[in-house]
Amino acid sequence: MTSSRSCKNLILLIYLSISLQLQVASSLSSPSPITSNTDAAMLSSTLTPKIITISETIWRKAASNHSQRIRHLLQPGLTPLEHNFNSGKSKRRRQHYVDDWTALDPVNPIYNFLIEYYGLKGAKGPRRLARWAPDPKLLWEEHCNEASSTILSSSSVEKEQAYKAAMKASHGLGGVLLENASIDDLGGTLHMRGGVPVPIMVEEGNPQEDTEQQLHGVLYNPAVFYNRHLPLNSNNDEQDKERKQQLLKTIAPFQWYTSILKQTLNSDPILHCYGLHEWAMQYHPEGADPPPSAKYQSSLNLRVSRQVINDTVERKGVRCTHVDALRFFAPAAGPLNHHGASLQRMDQLRLEQKGCVHAHMDLLKIGLKLQGMVDILEVALAARKLDVEASPYDATEYGAGIVPIETNEGRKVYRERQIGLMQRAESVRRKVYRERQIGLMQRAESVRQRLLDAYEVFMKIAFDESLLLGSDEFVGGRGKRTPSVVDDNVVTSKSNTGDGPYVAPERLAMAEPGGLPWRKNLIEKS
Repeated sequence: MTSSRSCKNLILLIYLSISLQLQVASSLSSPSPITSNTDAAMLSSTLTPKIITISETIWRKAASNHSQRIRHLLQPGLTPLEHNFNSGKSKRRRQHYVDDWTALDPVNPIYNFLIEYYGLKGAKGPRRLARWAPDPKLLWEEHCNEASSTILSSSSVEKEQAYKAAMKASHGLGGVLLENASIDDLGGTLHMRGGVPVPIMVEEGNPQEDTEQQLHGVLYNPAVFYNRHLPLNSNNDEQDKERKQQLLKTIAPFQWYTSILKQTLNSDPILHCYGLHEWAMQYHPEGADPPPSAKYQSSLNLRVSRQVINDTVERKGVRCTHVDALRFFAPAAGPLNHHGASLQRMDQLRLEQKGCVHAHMDLLKIGLKLQGMVDILEVALAARKLDVEASPYDATEYGAGIVPIETNEGRKVYRERQIGLMQRAESVRRKVYRERQIGLMQRAESVRQRLLDAYEVFMKIAFDESLLLGSDEFVGGRGKRTPSVVDDNVVTSKSNTGDGPYVAPERLAMAEPGGLPWRKNLIEKS
């Protein structure tokens, strides 16, 4: 009990210390202290600072429902508690939170992509997906009661004391306040990233000495997390430049993924690839070196012979538009890809298309930058299952079927399921999700549109408009993309294509069959 209380005290003190440091830094970098009114004025005129309170009963139910849905989706891929991957559970029971999440099975072919592609390792991976946070869109809606009637309690804080404390904690930017949320909830039930404890204040404006039960709740607002209350311009030009560059680097992945989502939504689907990227990984014609990716899914047997794999790949070549997949091709399969034997990361803006099963899986990677929708995981798992079932592996012991794309009938089945999945992803993209009418491609489209909407709202709330637009003041205007090196971590560009004003180095990298990861295969700088 004493250890648990001490841990909670430490976490709260860290949050309060960081908050105090930010306020001090703000006052030192500006000619005069920033007040709440000044902070509020820095936001877009379309976003009025406000506190939206969600009652404890409602948000806990929403968080519980989210966690239960995630568990239902992941359950077939979770390892039992006694598995050696969960050997650290006894240690974690002495830490801040206790739950019964276990690690995903790294040999389960339907679920191991969550570990290998997206780093959801150990019990902390599923736990991360199960955490909940309120939708920032609530802050963007003009009428909050229309934004989310299922979880919204009221559009204003009932107690003036809680309102003042929340506005103080948010530097006047407002946010969504989860009533009576505690330090214990952060990192367990709730996302820790972005959560701001709102302490109960005494009359003098200081936190109570007794840290037990001292919070009004936990507040979420992307603008607070990214310190939007701090000024972009001060009397220190060097400090301003450094901060702006850091903010542009922070924004760049959001802008990149936004561009990818838009490109995919506006693309024409390619419906004759038949998932041959998995076959290209195992392609081994006579006289060629063994494919490096032959060890992939090594726990599974091949369901067809090596000759059938070679014949299927050579039949009409490979039409793979997914730049990440090409790196795992056998080197001999590279020249058989109609879209190129080598591709650059920037080619993703040209090639990404709504029929691609791997693009649907990558919606999860994009969603992890925010605080996720269950629908994204549903689509990613459905895409992965089709990916595995159409592969040359036998995964039937894991509940997968077989889609024999080496036959005419199998290719027909693949195409039908591919269209269904695409439209499901488009539904989350286009907000036309109807459970009884969707298939695989349709399901992915639905998710993708909703994810794009979420990204655009998130960026408008979190970042200053001049940074999002690439102000001439500190990025030098726009025009033809002409990258140049700023330092080892960031590249400038005079275009908002892809990342925006800044382009991460890995965007200027090459993918080759059997080649190095993006970060280790950068295009040489001239």
